Amino acid sequence: MLFSLRFRSFALLPLALTLLSCSAKTSGSATGGSSAADAKTFMDQAEAELNKLSVADNRAGWVHETYINDDTDFLAAQADDRLIARTTELVKESARFDKTELPADLRRKFLLLKLSTNMPAPADPKLREELTQLASGLSGTYGKSKYCPTPANCLGQEGVEKAMAKSRDPKELTDLWVGWHKISPPMRDRYARFVELSNQGAGELGFKDTGTLWRSNYDMAPEAFSAELERLWSQVEPLYKELHAYTRTRLKAKYGAAATREDGMIPAHLLGNIWAQEWGNIYDLVAPASAPATYDLTKILAARHTDAKQMTTYGETFFKSLGFEPLPPAFWTRSQLTRPADRDVVCHASAWDVDGDMDVRLKMCIQGTGEDFVVVHHELGHLFYDLSYRKQPYLFRGAANDGFHEAIGDTIALSITPEYLKTIGLIQQVPPPAADIPILLRRALDKVAFLPFGLLIDKWRWQVFSGEVKPADYNTAWWKLREKYQGVAAPVARSAEDFDPGAKYHIPANTPYARYFLAAIYQFQFYRAMCREAGYTGPLNRCSFFGSEAAGKRFKAMLELGQSKPWPEALKQMTGEDKADANAMVEYFAPLLVWLKEQNKGAATGWTVASK
Repeated sequence: MLFSLRFRSFALLPLALTLLSCSAKTSGSATGGSSAADAKTFMDQAEAELNKLSVADNRAGWVHETYINDDTDFLAAQADDRLIARTTELVKESARFDKTELPADLRRKFLLLKLSTNMPAPADPKLREELTQLASGLSGTYGKSKYCPTPANCLGQEGVEKAMAKSRDPKELTDLWVGWHKISPPMRDRYARFVELSNQGAGELGFKDTGTLWRSNYDMAPEAFSAELERLWSQVEPLYKELHAYTRTRLKAKYGAAATREDGMIPAHLLGNIWAQEWGNIYDLVAPASAPATYDLTKILAARHTDAKQMTTYGETFFKSLGFEPLPPAFWTRSQLTRPADRDVVCHASAWDVDGDMDVRLKMCIQGTGEDFVVVHHELGHLFYDLSYRKQPYLFRGAANDGFHEAIGDTIALSITPEYLKTIGLIQQVPPPAADIPILLRRALDKVAFLPFGLLIDKWRWQVFSGEVKPADYNTAWWKLREKYQGVAAPVARSAEDFDPGAKYHIPANTPYARYFLAAIYQFQFYRAMCREAGYTGPLNRCSFFGSEAAGKRFKAMLELGQSKPWPEALKQMTGEDKADANAMVEYFAPLLVWLKEQNKGAATGWTVASK
């Protein structure tokens, strides 16, 4: 599973919106009438101004992420404050058009305007400034955090991830896990205050809390959206439990007592990832005992001395094969593809649409691994989506919903099959069908294992925003959800003094996470539709639509809609279906599910969660 923080003009819309209220007031429409013509004038002016203001804000954000220091922290917070200062005013002003009869597309723009902010701010200038400084400070703290096993050896997130991926020493893994999770307790009080201020801002916009605002952004009622996530989870939970049981058995065989718990949960530090959110790094420990050899993409790329630019070109070539235009020349001169040696940066991969037009960039620290090969395809999916809808009006320059944006690149990545790798010359021979199980298992360790984690992040955050979970219970609630959905447990005792959610980037960065769960589902539904369009009729997991302009044409038709239509309409444009369906994922992994059930015969599936 791949994770990126989206940056584009629409994503930062809340930061720019309210600067427009002053110009709107001078236009005449903001002071008097509320006719459809007045509403259109108001919105036209807003969109024109936003297109200009968002560029400056995105540039400030880019500098903050690629040159982390006190000055860029301050400048980013200052820019946010200036823009947020007007956001609430504009949303409140727009309320005078709530009862005006408007064309459907204009009404949708007003709706998107109201729902555009992930970080609603109080109208009070001092509180608003406090909120933006907290947001910038939390993000900066995370980006600068390090775990130092020795005074001479300090590791950032990237280094800890690499060490946990490779280590097979339970003691070292425990130390790495505990060490990284020590970065977050100092954030807890600031995060609690951030939640308080954000909720105040959401309340001033008419929402119960910030979580309610977030859940309102999916063309359905907040309660219906929560139910939709649970429905999708119920479709894939049996597959996850079979994978969990198989992985648990193999880890117990490797680590013995260190991996054995009476409740059937898996200790989180043994799964090859800081957060146990994906398990692909332990594939060597759970690989089938006997299976045809496949390939090691990391070794292949290393043997070819594939550099960061070449890795990125592979991804671009895939999109070009579907009929997309090449990336703009500025992409290659303005992107950050490797970690600079002279400064702190946020290496967490992200795609940036700076100007809502052709200035798109990739921010990543590419290391030449097989995982990075996939990540590049994922991130470029964001950018080709941005480029596809750039001709839409400003407020429609976004994904049908945020899960769509995350799913686009992953859909392409699913097409990174042995057949594709042979076509582009990275392997010489396609492994036989008997090799499907190890390939599917390796992919399930990331895609399937991620699902409950992708679900629980925002379930925790919604409980926090609603007040159901108080600051003193942040950590207890976090582990209650992780145990319930993931069946994983902390490797050492945790207390209320810990703040383990803050050790995950998206919490201090205030990035909604349900999008990643949705993307994990949507991508298989998109992929299945593209395979059908390409004329493929074999087992779904062996399909590659590389080079299919027919599939690309259907793909582009959906991307070009942007956010101009409710997401079910965009989904139907792509798949012919207007309802999300996780059964496409189950179909993809069908051969593996049969195999897992055979391996798990006689073993219990599931785990026991103690009442607390």
